[in-house]
Formats: sequence, structure tokens, C-alpha cells
Amino acid sequence: MVERTVLDGARVVLPAGVVEHGRVTVEGTRVVADVPEETPAWDLTGHWIVPGFVDMHVHGGGGASFSSGDPEEALTAVRAHRAHGTTTMVASTVTGDLDDLARQAAVLAELTQQGDLAGVHFEGPFISPHRCGAHQPELLRDPDPADVRKLVDAAHGTARMMTLAPELPGGLESIRMLVDLGIVAAVGHTDSSYEATLDAVDAGATVATHLFNAMPALQHRSPGPIAALLEDQRVTVELINDGTHLHPAVLELAFARAGAGRVAFVTDAMSAAGMSDGMYALGPMRVEVKDAVARIADGPTAGSIAGSTLTLDTAFRRAVTVDGLPVEHAVRALSENPARLLGMADRVGSLEPGKDADLVVLDSAYELVGVMRKGTWLVRPEVR
Repeated sequence: MVERTVLDGARVVLPAGVVEHGRVTVEGTRVVADVPEETPAWDLTGHWIVPGFVDMHVHGGGGASFSSGDPEEALTAVRAHRAHGTTTMVASTVTGDLDDLARQAAVLAELTQQGDLAGVHFEGPFISPHRCGAHQPELLRDPDPADVRKLVDAAHGTARMMTLAPELPGGLESIRMLVDLGIVAAVGHTDSSYEATLDAVDAGATVATHLFNAMPALQHRSPGPIAALLEDQRVTVELINDGTHLHPAVLELAFARAGAGRVAFVTDAMSAAGMSDGMYALGPMRVEVKDAVARIADGPTAGSIAGSTLTLDTAFRRAVTVDGLPVEHAVRALSENPARLLGMADRVGSLEPGKDADLVVLDSAYELVGVMRKGTWLVRPEVR
């Protein structure tokens, strides 16, 4: 007999809006239509039920990195983020030697095929040396389509996204190739002009990798990539809502210009997410985490922000309590929009009958108290 779970009395966030005193019914691994009233239910009055979070840009967590090439270490990172509500995640790599990246991709591809990950995101090495951030400068290279294809092939059909700088030689050609292969092309770590960025979007780029970070600042006579990416309706913009990468006023600007349907909150988290301060690794780089902020510890890019220690439950809570976003807009940015962008909206991203039973339970202060993935409690609410 298929197990049935009924969650009742909470504020449920659906694509059509918030349902007061709503009900979510799960049978097996799926959300189903409502069942008769006499079915026993969990009483979640005073709580929120939102879709499981979808992170399309995350490098690690729980002390573990997706760039390690070790499947057990990758699974440690997966479990760390699932405990914070991320039920779907794409593993992001960091700039490295092409052969090393290919080996990492093969490991992550196997985990994707097993259902532990939703795919692979290559961030680097095809990025600008002028905007490399926490990527090792000597390992950067132009996006030659042959090299780009080598990494894509190494992922064995699981590559979901690649970030590159379109102004580099081979950039536009590589974007067109990625799009033809069904892979999301993202503009990031770029020194591109406004005009060159629009050319990249015309070539098929549809994502701005952590908008505002690792790209030229918005200037009134030289608007650069930020203006181009914000204004084009074809582009979804990633935002890292940790209070370090973006000022609340800048986040408000992004939502005002792009609209709630074109924003995706990401963590860009490295291995220190969910951990204490200390020394960590981000690919080949040493990172010092102090007061939960990660920075490159040494070398030519010392002091640069090195990803984040963010988890998406914190991004959600901050969006509502600090940034003043409506809960529905936060849900779109954390679940619906990235699921749609990744081509997974038929299974995840919203609480609709037939979709995976991936959900997060929050208390009245937006603190996470429960996580369900495919009908199984990963974090069980202490309420009945």
C-alpha cells in the first residue's frame, strides 16, 4: 500500500498564491489532489509550506566540495544542503585543469544519474582574467569550442549550465554550441561591454551568473553587462542574498527591473556552508572563513570573496524579513524560476499534483522546521 501523508492547516504557497489553512497531500513520492477529510493529518497550523528549494549554483557545503572528485565527499555536500531545504541542486565546479575538470564531471555525472544531483554547472575556466574572483588566474583560458565540448562530453549528458565570458575569443561561438546542445549558457566573471553582452544574449545566453559580482559596475556612460542582463526579458539573473554579496537596495533594484519571474536566488556556497569559521578549500584555492564570510587566503587574488557560506533557508528568511519581499516572490526566486530554467518544472519547483513531493515547512518566523524530499522526511517537524 502506498504511504499517504496529509499536511493540514498551514499557509501553503502555490503558483496561484497563498492558501490560508491549506492542505498538501502526499502519496508515495508525489503530491496528489486532496483526499477525504477523515484521513489523519499533521496539524501545521501557524506554519508555512513552500516548495523545496532549487539551487542551480552551489560548489559544496558541510565541509565538502563538489570539486574534490570524491563521490562520498560530494554526497556530504548534498546532505548538508538538503538539511537546509535544498531538495534539488546542480553541482558547480571551479576553474581547474581541463583534464581535472573532466574527471570531476564524470563523478558528478554518476551522482546525477543516481538521482542525487540535478546536473553539472561548469563555472570556469572560460572566464575573464580581469574578473576572475576566486578562480586561479593561471588556469583560465579562452572558450575555444573544442575545449568547451570536451567538458560537456565529460559530463555524459548531465551538463546543465556553463558560465563563460562572452567577450573572449570563441565566446559567442561557444554559447551557440551550448544552446544547440540544450545546455544553459550563462554570462559571468566577465569584463564585457553592454553591446557585447547583448550579442551574447542574442546568441542564446539566458543566465547572469551572480549578477553584480565579478563584472564591471553599472556606470552612467558605460552601463556594461549589468544593464544589458537586467533589461533583457530572456535572461534570468542569479542573486546571492547573504547580506555580503549584495546590499538590500541593490537586490531591490534587481527585482524592480527584472521582475519576480526573472530572479533566481543561489548560494554559490563553498565547502564551509553550514560549518564554523576556519580554513577551507575552493578548488585549488585556500579560503579563510571569518564571521561566515569566505575570502581567498593568499596569492594574487587574496582578499577576494570566495563564494559564500549561505544556505537557501537563510536566503529565504532574509528575503522576507530583511528585504521585504512577499513570500510568493521569494518562493519564485528559490524554487519556481530555477526549476523552469533548468527544464525541470514538470517535476519540481511548485506544490502541484503529480510533481515530486519536495517541500519545506517553516515556522511563523520563517525558520526551517521540516524538509521532505520525494515523500520522505529529511527533517521531521516536531508537530502533529
